[in-house]
Parts: sequence; structure tokens; C-alpha cells
Amino acid sequence: MLETRRLTATLAITLLTAVAGCSSNISSPAESNTSVPQVNSLKDATTNAAQPAISVAKLTLAAINPNPVEQLKINQYLSGLAAKGFTKKSQGVWVQSGDKLLANHQGTVPLPAASITKVATSLVALSTFGPNHCFVTTISKNGPVKNGILEGDLIIQGNQDPFFIWEEAFALGNFLNQLGIKRVKGNLLISGKFYMNYENSPLKSGNLLKVGINSRIWTPEALTQYQTLPPGTPRPQIIIDGAVKVVPKAPSNTKPLVRHYSPTLADLLKKMNRYSNNKMAEMIADSVGGAKQVAKKAATIADVSQTEIQLINGSGLSELNKISPRAAVALFLAIDRYLKPLNMTVGDVLTVVGQDKSILDERQIPRMSVVKSGSLNNVSALAGALPTKDKGIVWFAIMNGGTNLTGFRTQQESLLNNLVNQWGVVDSLPAELTPTQKPEDQMSRNEVVKE
Repeated sequence: MLETRRLTATLAITLLTAVAGCSSNISSPAESNTSVPQVNSLKDATTNAAQPAISVAKLTLAAINPNPVEQLKINQYLSGLAAKGFTKKSQGVWVQSGDKLLANHQGTVPLPAASITKVATSLVALSTFGPNHCFVTTISKNGPVKNGILEGDLIIQGNQDPFFIWEEAFALGNFLNQLGIKRVKGNLLISGKFYMNYENSPLKSGNLLKVGINSRIWTPEALTQYQTLPPGTPRPQIIIDGAVKVVPKAPSNTKPLVRHYSPTLADLLKKMNRYSNNKMAEMIADSVGGAKQVAKKAATIADVSQTEIQLINGSGLSELNKISPRAAVALFLAIDRYLKPLNMTVGDVLTVVGQDKSILDERQIPRMSVVKSGSLNNVSALAGALPTKDKGIVWFAIMNGGTNLTGFRTQQESLLNNLVNQWGVVDSLPAELTPTQKPEDQMSRNEVVKE
């Protein structure tokens, strides 16, 4: 379950807060955002500036001539699995450091990848939007406000924000209260792709929002989430007299009131990957054209054969999602190559073991590695970067197939720890993997739309 954010009391009541680095195309809330502007505040969110393009470079190596020493260790690892009855045809390994191939077993064979898929989704989202992109939800009205009552409808124009959760609703309700709105005589109208609490149905999301902005009708779940917020956080009260209705587009007489900005894409991807949130991954994949486009674009950017990345969804919830070990490493390398000119690292969008709270907390993966795991009933995959003294950054992918999830994990951890011990354990996280962006949990991202 994705960890929900704690918001400060000021987030809930601040009327206008600039968000450094947030960018978005807000000219048409109902349309998908495709531009990648760079801005310094919400006020500048319509300013366009070019992002560095991801170059199609030779990011992977030929699957030949591995290092004999490392290859022997991988062969021993695979023989150990075979001795337990797990065929080598169901296993894949790729290990490289810089331009040197260290080990390979079925490195170019696409194998079930589970949530390693999310690395492909992350890469394509970054290349489409840029790390500072924000998804914008526009809140509008179609009537005057008199004595705290909106004599018309409250309109939500969704734009694919994958992380609009209870706290966002509480903050938005308080924000509207501060603008003088206490009650809506009309309906709550939902247009565009509005998601709340990872629910992709606009109607269900609208009903959740109706609850979230009115503390008088909070469900136990909403109340529980509110209790995680700092003491003194206001309780919103926006009463909707009418119904929740989904409409094809906002009424023609709609007047925008507030723009709500998601966290930056980099922050969203970090949250998604730390907790392997499947619903977020599907929403983000949908925002860039769906699974087929993710597979096609990811293979092109990572410079691997299209056959090495085969996806039917953007999350990894299917054994039909297949990625070769070489391609998995290439995805990490492509993200690394893209983020470097922006003074960011793979640690800004993926889990740093031992530093980030995540679903990997109970595993014995080498500390300070930056990784993504993937698990299904018959699949255990692990890929990422290992910092070492002798080899520098070692990029790896291990893909296991068979009914031995716990055993596969244990053996992956043993193999990686043995390799790191052989290559030398680093004393601190190297700059090449150190995140440079601060989490945005304490920021208000609601902005009044000026007339």
C-alpha cells in the first residue's frame, strides 16, 4: 500500500503557494499534458522551455565475452537453482559495469518481469513529460457565491493526477472554505480523467471527493487518514446539495477557481516505485499512451530490440509482461543518462535500499543499492545498481521463474551480497546514485485562478 503523505496545517489553509520546479501545460485541463515546460512557481506554469531529449545511445552491450570470474559465480548460482528443480531456461541474468559485460545468462531473452515493468513506465513518462511535470486538476464554478453558498455547480476537470488522495481532498476543501465557499446548491460535476484514491472511475472518484471535502460525512477510512495529520489541521466543510455527475466536458459558463497541482513526476515515480503501486503505474502508463506505447518507446530509448520489451500493461501484473535482463539494465541506464544533465540520479525515482522506506524494507538487499523488485506467483525479479569500491557502479538484472518466491528472493540477496563483498562495500552512497530532490510532502499545491 502506498504510504500516504502527511500535510502541514498550513497546506490545508494556504491560499497561494509557489511550488519550485513544477511544470505543466494547463491551457486545457481536459486534455493530456504533452509539453515539458520548466518553471519556478505555479504562476509560471505556462512557461515553456525545452527539456534535454533522451538520446538513443548505445546503452547496452553485446551478449558475448563476459568476465570469466563473474560468469563462474553466476553459473554456480544457476546450478544451485537447477539442483532444486528450477530449469535454467526460466532464469535470466545480466551484469555489467560501464562498458564491460561481467555476466550473462539468457540476457537477451524476454522473461516475465513483473514490476520491473514500472521501470519502463518510469522511463517513458520521464521522456514524455520531464521530471518536473505536474498533473493539474482544475476546480471551477458556474454560478455566483453569496453568503458562503455557491449558487451553481462545483466542477472538477481532471487531468490524470495519479496521486489525488484523502489528504488532497481535505486540503482542497479547506482551501475552498478559505475562499468563502461553505455549500454548493448545485451538483458536483466531474469531467476528464479525475482519479481519487487510485480509483479510475470518475463517478466513484467524485463520490470520494464529495466525502473528503465534507468532514460531517467522513467515512471511518477518511477519519483515520485525517488523524495522521498534524494536530490543528482544519476539517473541511463543503456541503454538496446535489448529486455527483460525470459530464463529457465542463459547462460553457464554467469559471475556473482553483488549480490543484500534483507532486512533480519525479516525486510521483519515486512514490510509485517505492511501494510498487500498480494502480499508479497503470494511470501513468495510460497518460503516455498505454502499455504498447510504453514498450515501443522504452525499447527505442534504451536501444534494445523491440522483442526484448513486451508489455500488456504498465504495472507488471501479468506474466505476459516480458523484459530481457539486458533490457532491464538498459532501462535503468537510460533513466540514468536522462537525469544526469538535470542534476538528478536514478535515486530520485527509484528506491535507495536502507535510505527509503519501501516494500523492500524486510529484504536483505545490499544497502545503498538502487533497485526495483518484481513479484508474481511464479516470478521473482530484481534489477538496479550496486555501488562497489572495485567495479564502481554495477548494473544488474536477475529474473527467476518458478514456484519458489521466498527461495528466489533469499538466493538473489545471497548472490548480490557475495558479489558486493567481493567487489568492496562502499562507505557511503556515491554521488552517481544520491537523490538530489527533496520530497514535496510539506508543500501546498493549490493555486487561485486569477480573473
